[in-house]
Order: sequence, then structure tokens, then C-alpha cells
Amino acid sequence: MTDLVKDFRSAELLNELRERLRGMKFKKEIKIMEVCGTHTMQIHRFGIHQMLPEGVKLISGPGCPVCVTPNEYIDFAVELARAGYTVATFGDMIRVPGSYSSLEKVRAEGGDVRVVYSPMDSYELAKESGKPVVFLAIGFETTAPSIAATILRAEAEGVKNFYVLPGGKLVPPALRALSADPQLRISGYLLPGHVSVILGRKDYLFLKDLGIPGVISGFEPADILQSIILLLGLIKEGKAEVVNNYPRAVREKGNPKAKGMMWEVFREGDSKWRGLDLIPKSGLFLRRKYMGRDGFKVFDISPPEVRENPACRCGDVLKGLINPPECPLFRRVCTPENPIGPCMVSSEGSCSAWYKFG
Repeated sequence: MTDLVKDFRSAELLNELRERLRGMKFKKEIKIMEVCGTHTMQIHRFGIHQMLPEGVKLISGPGCPVCVTPNEYIDFAVELARAGYTVATFGDMIRVPGSYSSLEKVRAEGGDVRVVYSPMDSYELAKESGKPVVFLAIGFETTAPSIAATILRAEAEGVKNFYVLPGGKLVPPALRALSADPQLRISGYLLPGHVSVILGRKDYLFLKDLGIPGVISGFEPADILQSIILLLGLIKEGKAEVVNNYPRAVREKGNPKAKGMMWEVFREGDSKWRGLDLIPKSGLFLRRKYMGRDGFKVFDISPPEVRENPACRCGDVLKGLINPPECPLFRRVCTPENPIGPCMVSSEGSCSAWYKFG
């Protein structure tokens, strides 16, 4: 293989990889799941899904943290804002519809909902205002260390009015759940680059015991093409290996300092994912020492009964059971201007990628 560190943007390499991929032959159907939402967006932006050999299918997984956040979490945040508390959130989350409303609609009604670019922005807002500020702490292992660092700073500086709603998710337990689903029959995983910077390759070695290969990939077209070729090679040879094809960013053990900070503040616990239901030890919850900053524990909020839109098939999209156009709402009712489900809201959502790039 060509050295991607030097050549990953050369046209010559891209053409070479494309032809190599198209020349691969398989006698049975191959299902590769790209776990990362950014991979999904890049695959569709550059038409990589159209370059696959016959019989090879790419399916999207639960790689969008906004998308896998269940309605009950959103409902609690909506009611917090309605009760007069300041809710701070990343931009994508504000438009996600809950059971009855969204944070965007509550803000239009006069609720104090702020879009921030980092957890530290919400912390600074708490310091300046002196009022309770609740940050929506969603995301995978990529964002958890920065959220943990913000909580540790609030503790160190004695700022009592900064809170979080724990909603973080862990990728490896989700992969275990997907691998055990008999409906999916996943042949291999295109593993996420950003998450792997934190985790490292070793945290995926359980895939070998499950008999499913995985390749950690970067985000340039050449990264993804080469990673798919490597993964198809492993599948063809029957090797359940985990390969790091993003060595310019990912190390064997990841980022020990970031992981150490994450586990200092958070503990793992059973967590509900949209589309995947309850997955054991897949969520990030505050440790007892920091429980006083848990908005779920501190604020007396009673959201209405959770309601799901029966026509929206975002859950099936997140499991890789269907592609977005198979949802009856896609493009007809559900669009980026009028999202019915979170998969159309987030820039990393599968429905958004399909809508923009086809």
C-alpha cells in the first residue's frame, strides 16, 4: 500500500485505490458498517458507495451522538428550559425534536437556550451569569474528556452553578450489541477515527473474539478507500483482525491522559440508545463525587410521557437495517428544513448525508 501520510491527497493514489476496489470480487454479500457519522458524510460526499464491487454494501451505524440520544433526554432538557433554567448545548442538539417539542421551539417561546462551541463556553457562561447553567453532556469518547476537564475546573474553582445532563455514550459496547444482532449479519467494521484517537486500537480487540474484522480509518477519501480495501481483504481471507489504518492520529493505546480524565469524572452504566434500546455499560454517568452537578438529580423536573413518531424510522437507520430513502418520511415530509427525526438534523446524520449527496 502507498504511504498515506505523504500521498493521501494525490489524484494518482485516488485513481489507483478506486480501480483496486472495483476489481475485487466476492461470491457472497458483504456488509460493512461505517460506525462514524463523519465517515458516512464523506462516503456520500465523494461517491465512495458507488465505487464498491458487486455484492459489497456499506451500511450506516449509530455514529452520530445527537441521533442516538433518546427522546426522554431531550424532553428533560426542554422542560428544564421551560422552567426558566439556562440550557447550553452544541448546535445540532437544539433542533432535535423530542416527544412534543424541541429546544429551538422553546427558545422561540422565550426559554434561555444557548448554543455553545465547547463545554468550557457553558462553564464561562455560568461564571458570568451566576445563574444555574445546565450543559447537555452528549457525545462519544471524543467529547467526554473535555466535558470531564470542565467539571474538574468547576470543582477546582468552586463554581457551584454549573451542571451537566449526562448523556455520553461508549462506542465499543454498541459494537458488541450490533455484532450480536442476527438481523444485521455484519461482515466488518469501518472503525471511527476521532473516537479511536482517544481509545486506541487495543479497545477494539474484542472484535477478534466475535470473529469480525475492523479497520480504523481517517477521513480523507484515500483513507476511506484504502481502509475499505484492507477490510475487504481481511473478510476474504477470513481474518478477524483489527487494523489501525490511521496511524498519523491513532496510537495503540490511544490517549491515556484523556482517558484517565474521562474515567476520573465518569463511570460506565447501562444506557438507552435510540434504535438500539438499552445497552449494558454503554453510557457515561457522573461518579458519586460529582453527583451534585448532575442535572437529572438536582432539578425537580417531570417531563410528560415519552412519545415516539411511529412513521419515523430513524432507529432502523441507526441500526443499519434500512437506508434513509426506505423511510416513508424521507424527502416527503422529513427534510433539513423540517426534520422529523434526529438523523436528518445532525450534520453527521445518515439521513442528512443521503439528502445532501444522494
